[in-house]
Formats: sequence, C-alpha cells, structure tokens
Amino acid sequence: MRALFLAIVQRDLLLAARLGAGAGLGVFFFAMTVTLLPFGLGPDLPLLSRIGPGMIWIAATLASLLALDRLFQADYEDGSLDQLAIAPLPLELVVLAKAIAHWIATAVPLILVSPLLALFLNVPASSMPMLVLSLLVGTPALNLLGAVGAALTVSLRRGGLLLAVLVLPLYVPVVIFGVNAVAAVEAGQGMLNPGLLLGMGMSLFALGIAPLAGAAALRLHLG
Repeated sequence: MRALFLAIVQRDLLLAARLGAGAGLGVFFFAMTVTLLPFGLGPDLPLLSRIGPGMIWIAATLASLLALDRLFQADYEDGSLDQLAIAPLPLELVVLAKAIAHWIATAVPLILVSPLLALFLNVPASSMPMLVLSLLVGTPALNLLGAVGAALTVSLRRGGLLLAVLVLPLYVPVVIFGVNAVAAVEAGQGMLNPGLLLGMGMSLFALGIAPLAGAAALRLHLG
C-alpha cells in the first residue's frame, strides 16, 4: 500500500515536471499579479504594506486554480483512473496521493517565491516568516478542497469555470485565517496565534474530509 501510494505521488510529480506548464504558469501568474499591484495603486508604501499579505494570499489562491482542473481529468480521459480505481490502494488514498503531488508541484514553488514578491509590496521583514508559514500551513487546505471540486467536474471538458465557482467559496475562510495570522504577528501576538491555529485546523479538517468526498465524486463518474 505504502509503495503504491508513493508511486502515484512520484508519477504525478514526474508528469508535472515533464509538462512544466502547471507550476511554471502558476508562478508566472502569481508573480505578475503581485508585481502589477504597486503600479495600479501607486507609490503608497504604507498602503502596500497594509494590504501586502492579503494580496499575496489572494494571488496564491487564484494561481492554485490554474492547473486544478487537470488533477484527475487527464487520467479520466486516458483510462488510467479506471485502473487506479480497481487497484489494491483505496480510491481515497489515490485522491490524497494526487492532491499531495499537486501541492508539491504547484503550491511549493509559490511559497518559495513569496518572500521575494512580498518585497514589491513593502511587507515588513518581521512579517516574512509568518507569511511563509501561513502559506505552508494553509495551502494544503486549498489543494485538498480543490481536489474535491476537480473530482466533481472530472467528466466535464471545460469544467474550469464551474470548478472555480465550486471551490472559491470554500477558500475564503482559509485566506482569512492566513491573512489574520500575519496581521497578528504585526500586532505583537507572536508566531503561535489564533489565525495560524485556525488555518492549521482548516488543513487538518480538509485532510480528513477531502479524500472521502473526492473518492465518492470519482465513483459517481466512473459508474
């Protein structure tokens, strides 16, 4: 079971590395969104500093949607998903493995470049560690919840818009908790604050419910 689980993760990471479009496009979109903001708002450094963490989170959230519709769709179209469904590994763990691989391929690059992009928004250096930590803790919830939406729309050829409509309302609490975690550090509450704990709770909740919901949605489409 463990070897099969890791094999699925490795397979999806290799496919993502060969295609390159998912992670590269996500980072490009993330960078362009963040760097264009100062040009739109003007050289108001206090304003940029105040809204910087929120814009980083919003840009990361939107960037995570770009390749989400292909999470299961390629396997569904070529029949690989049918083989995975009858494999010894439970379909719930298949969903979890693919969500983990998608997070590593798409969210980790965004997290790595976020400190550099935060400089464009005049985010204080003291807030950088919490910004990175909040993204590290909160983005798994985005990917897991997004996996449920991807499973629900797997048989739709142009389901990207419907997928965004389904998952964006679920993303709102995660974004709020992530931004509040950074704001709490700026207010002197320390690294271990309610915003971070709530964001961590959202990821743990998504970890418990998303594989079950995603597997159930896939079974509906596979018949």
